[in-house]
Amino acid sequence: MNTSDISTQVSISGMTCGHCVNAVSEELGSLAGVSSVAVDLNAGGISTATIISERKLSDTEIGEAVAEAGYLVVADQA
Repeated sequence: MNTSDISTQVSISGMTCGHCVNAVSEELGSLAGVSSVAVDLNAGGISTATIISERKLSDTEIGEAVAEAGYLVVADQA
């Protein structure tokens, strides 16, 4: 990770298994500028994806990538 890299965390609902993690990681990893994706699976609950990228990612492109994998980005719990 370079000092200029940006770390973005998103909460995702609907993930239940390793296949879910792979699908989300693949879609997020295909976004321009993304260097790595780490998903903390909480089966049946809210999972967290940490995305490392060289540019700021928009909520829209993250949401569309997660939706393409078949899941939903949810607002962080207050």
